[in-house]
Amino acid sequence: MLYTENRQNKLEVTEQFINKITEVCNFVLKEEEVLCEYQISLLFVDNNEIREINKETRNIDRETDVLSFPMLDFDYKKVFKDMYVNYVFDETYKDGDELVLGDMVLSLEKAMEQSVEYGHSYEREVSYLVVHSILHLLGYDHIDEDDKKIMRKREEEILNKLRIRR
Repeated sequence: MLYTENRQNKLEVTEQFINKITEVCNFVLKEEEVLCEYQISLLFVDNNEIREINKETRNIDRETDVLSFPMLDFDYKKVFKDMYVNYVFDETYKDGDELVLGDMVLSLEKAMEQSVEYGHSYEREVSYLVVHSILHLLGYDHIDEDDKKIMRKREEEILNKLRIRR
């Protein structure tokens, strides 16, 4: 289940918008073979708030587009690709039947700015950032170049399957 909270007032957050993001979340997790019930919290903020959160949590004093806070530390390839999820994660990692994957913080203001900068739709940018963030929750990263290539390729594969194009 996706839990959302809107803490910004620069862009409208409609039920249709939330439904689209939920659809993207469900699709990403299905593609990554997360076949159990899940829990993700998504906080919508503006550039000022994401800058503060970035400064507090990562000691980086600048705005960013999305932040991911995984609740689990695991090798996503082993856990989900081998489908050991019910054996690896006991009630310590669950809220009821839902596997708690973590939290995402998304600056809708930054997403709008980037959609203009990159010349694609706001929906595409938000969808990309959600895909990107969920992959982080699942253990993907882009610190070194090899991992970055893997993550970028996976993002594009998922967005293409969703028919969300640049």
